[in-house]
Amino acid sequence: MQDLAPMRRALISVSDKTGLIDLAAALVERGVEILSTGGSAKALRDAGIDVRDVSDVTGFPEMMDGRVKTLHPKVHGGLLALRDNDDHVAAMEAHDIGAIDLLVVNLYPFEETVAKGADYDTCIENIDIGGPAMIRAAAKNHAFVNVIVDIADYTALLHELDQNGGQTSFQFRRRLAQIAYARTGAYDAAVSTWMADAMEEQNPRRRAFAGHLAQPLRYGENPHQRAAFYVDGSNRPGVATAEQLQGKELSYNNINDTDAAFELVSEFDPADGPACAIIKHANPCGVARGASLQDAYQKAFDCDRTSAFGGIVALNQRLDKATAEQIVEIFTEVVIAPGADDDAIAVFAAKKNLRLLTTTGLANTRETGLAYRQVSGGMLVQDRDSGFIGMDDLKVVTKKAPTDAQMRDLLFAWKVAKHVKSNAIVYVNGGATVGVGAGQMSRVDSALIAAKKAERMAEAMGLDAPLTQGSAVASDAFFPFADGLMEAAGAGASCVIQPGGSMRDDEVIAAADEAGLAMVFTGMRHFRH
Repeated sequence: MQDLAPMRRALISVSDKTGLIDLAAALVERGVEILSTGGSAKALRDAGIDVRDVSDVTGFPEMMDGRVKTLHPKVHGGLLALRDNDDHVAAMEAHDIGAIDLLVVNLYPFEETVAKGADYDTCIENIDIGGPAMIRAAAKNHAFVNVIVDIADYTALLHELDQNGGQTSFQFRRRLAQIAYARTGAYDAAVSTWMADAMEEQNPRRRAFAGHLAQPLRYGENPHQRAAFYVDGSNRPGVATAEQLQGKELSYNNINDTDAAFELVSEFDPADGPACAIIKHANPCGVARGASLQDAYQKAFDCDRTSAFGGIVALNQRLDKATAEQIVEIFTEVVIAPGADDDAIAVFAAKKNLRLLTTTGLANTRETGLAYRQVSGGMLVQDRDSGFIGMDDLKVVTKKAPTDAQMRDLLFAWKVAKHVKSNAIVYVNGGATVGVGAGQMSRVDSALIAAKKAERMAEAMGLDAPLTQGSAVASDAFFPFADGLMEAAGAGASCVIQPGGSMRDDEVIAAADEAGLAMVFTGMRHFRH
């Protein structure tokens, strides 16, 4: 395997022409002949760069609206020929095939076209055929050929040529080949996913997944695990598309927890008032609405002040100075919000390790899409949990009906329970969580833990009684027995929201009636494993 390979001839055919002129001019300056197609060739000529049309090389014009232009033996032979194979060299000479040492291609903008909501035929026309074929050919022959699919690699190529006297190393070419195959794989994944959606095919026989490296991470959940953060190219507001204004690099756990926090706070429409969610280890330790953003933060913080230390704070409105000053009173890992005032940013500037992320808006929690989870030997794929329950969807099943104020707290608790690891129990009082029980094997234990946390906070705050007294309680799934419900009643809950659907619903309803509770069924559960 030879290491250094000379570069004498390049084929450039790009959809995104950013940096095209500078790259081509630099290559010509280094003695590289340029072949090109269509719009790329025109752009180069207009810039005064000497270029040869691929159609002059193949002897065939571009045809069929540009669908056929590079699918020719003189192109693919030039990319695939082994320069150290006598038979290949002889075939090149016999058929007048010139070697191509560099391929620069970025593909038709299929993903962007789909994202704009283009019609079916327009999307089809933006599926590149010749580009992926050439990329795969050049990548296969990386022993001799360089292939560039990302504008970000233009500078690296020129540096490599200068370092090696107009040649490139095998390691460099192999790295480019890996990037190229990943790009064509991601492109095909985008096309196949779009076609499955267009056909309303829920479970296609084969499904492809792809991502683009956003950030190498120091390690994963634990220091002995390697990790990186990849994004899927969607524009959904959240941690993947947020701008980090300050603070040290996000960790694996920071990203995971920040995503959980932002998805939860996005359940609360800013038009209905400020809301805050504080997350620890992907579970909420406090969620609240308030008269102001500062008030919402304080109420969320008061749910579990101990767990809030070192947590993630998500806000549904633009961060202001007063709220920022409140947040920095304790150690906080990340704050994410749809924008931040200059005064708030100045407050955070004194806390150099605190990460501040701003987004373009809130996530649409009712938006459909797919969620993935890897298991040993495979992948679980399901719809994102975009299920929504409104006031009209609730069924009162007890003799006592909730008051309007109780109904508001029940719906608030239900939204929070959706984002708590199952088994989930959430107590809410006055638009704020006052106890959260998460991730227990028994629903009874979740109810007990949430109540115990409320008792500890009442003691710490000097209250006469825990705020679970008179609270609304949400259960993410049905109560299989009345015992969990009775624990909530014992903690002082006055009303309950749960999916219903247990074989013992009648027993649970009877127990609620006996305890004087109001209870509503949603008909929908929110397991979150």
